[in-house]
Amino acid sequence: MAEHFTLRLVDSRMLAPAVRHLGFERADGQPLAFIPGQFLQIHFHYDDGTATKRSYSIGTVGDGHSPVQRIEIAVSYVEGGAATKLLSGLELGDTVEASGPYGRFCLQDSDTHPRYLLLATGTGVTPYRAMLPAFEKLLAKGEREVVLLYGARNETELLYGEEFEVFAQAHPGFSFYGCLSRLPRAVPRPHDRPGHVQGVLAELQPSAGRDIAYLCGNPNMVDAGFNALKEFGLPIPQIRREKYISSR
Repeated sequence: MAEHFTLRLVDSRMLAPAVRHLGFERADGQPLAFIPGQFLQIHFHYDDGTATKRSYSIGTVGDGHSPVQRIEIAVSYVEGGAATKLLSGLELGDTVEASGPYGRFCLQDSDTHPRYLLLATGTGVTPYRAMLPAFEKLLAKGEREVVLLYGARNETELLYGEEFEVFAQAHPGFSFYGCLSRLPRAVPRPHDRPGHVQGVLAELQPSAGRDIAYLCGNPNMVDAGFNALKEFGLPIPQIRREKYISSR
């Protein structure tokens, strides 16, 4: 059940030129119980007093099942955006009102296929960061494979990219593809690919018997990836989707 609570900012750093990582703790000192893949909502008011809210996936890397003290989100800056004005102006110790968790973009017990295909752009990679402990447990059993295709314009926009690289190096069943549509890295890595994430699917040859797919991020990518996966024969129940739409 969703709760309403006050969050206090305890950590803030830039992930990319226009994306900030924010870490909060509940002002009442209570932990937050959530399922990786869920999101919270930040509540605030426009300048005219009208109430509004924005949704942000929880990116905290916990142990996969216990409530967490630290609540982490990644915030994209939107020119002239009301949420950008609010969140970019927060200083350590400042508070915001929030509620949650919400959402069903989560790993499910029915996901028994041998391989997970995770597609993301922008801050759409955040829920996959929170899922890493769950993937670690699945990979330890030696029964699964996880492939993350993460699209960005250039290397600086691969949010948490180094964390995923380190995880991939430590877990042979996990592959991380940086799909760079505008500018390749100065020093390319073996799993870098040019172009968009959906364009890499042909290399992976998705199949209905092997794959369960998760798509999160830009609506154009989600739609293109969804259509491509259907062409490879994946039935709709094996394709989970979450679209991120920037709001002013």
